[in-house]
Amino acid sequence: MKPLLSSMRVYQWTKNLVLFAGLVFTLKILDPVFVIPAIAGFFTFSLAVSGMYLLNDVLDVERDRLHPEKRRRPVASGALPVPVALTAAIVLLALGLGGSYAIGWRFGSTALAYVLLTLAYSLVLKRVVLLDVVSIALGFVLRATAGVELLRDRAPAGAESIELSPWLLVCAFFLALFLAIGKRRHELSVLEGDASRHRAALGSYTTKLLDQLVAVVTSATVLAYSVYTIAPETLAKFGGRPLYLTIPFVLYGIFRYLYLMYAEEKGGNPSEHLLRDKATLVNVILWCAAVLAILTWPRP
Repeated sequence: MKPLLSSMRVYQWTKNLVLFAGLVFTLKILDPVFVIPAIAGFFTFSLAVSGMYLLNDVLDVERDRLHPEKRRRPVASGALPVPVALTAAIVLLALGLGGSYAIGWRFGSTALAYVLLTLAYSLVLKRVVLLDVVSIALGFVLRATAGVELLRDRAPAGAESIELSPWLLVCAFFLALFLAIGKRRHELSVLEGDASRHRAALGSYTTKLLDQLVAVVTSATVLAYSVYTIAPETLAKFGGRPLYLTIPFVLYGIFRYLYLMYAEEKGGNPSEHLLRDKATLVNVILWCAAVLAILTWPRP
């Protein structure tokens, strides 16, 4: 069970917290009609994601054995036999997608779209330069969209339409793109001459290109979030609440990740950094607390 749980990468479920963006930014965070299904949806979606992690480990078993860190993964090291990993992947996908459809057909369909995108990534897209990082970013957008679709599934008949600002989806896309490019840069520096053998697309990247992409996407991420917080429709929706006060937290979080990537030569696993880097974890907690405080504060 230990190798299986390790291959499920439960710590990566932190990425699926994006599903709660719809719950927070549509001000449904205190409504049990939406909160309970959202929590259930988080777990069903995460089971499906874990199923794809296992399937990806099976498909990449030979390449992972060339990676100095990934070769320690249970499937690549042989601690978890391939047939067992494949069976577990099918079971987790069935449970995750079945549970998601039980919550709502919109939510289930979005979860299925995410699984299909991840499968396309594992089979084709990760071998295509630039499309590999773009597909990862689109996965985060689907996560955020899934959270909104879940709310729509659970909304009572005749209820007000539930929408998530396009600017917030753009911000999620750029932030995920930033992390994906940072991960590619880390892999390129760690693998050096074996980069193309581990991942075909890595052979087409250079450190200079990735540094330029990081600069572009960093600016786009901060700009997208800033525009969202000060946009007239955002101010109108939240009754003039100063959501722009949370911009410094986003800026610090990006700066901190850049520091880890360039000064400490980290960046291979953003989820691990979130849990292990105290400064990042504290910053995320403070950002969440600030957002909740601002959005739930009585309107002026």
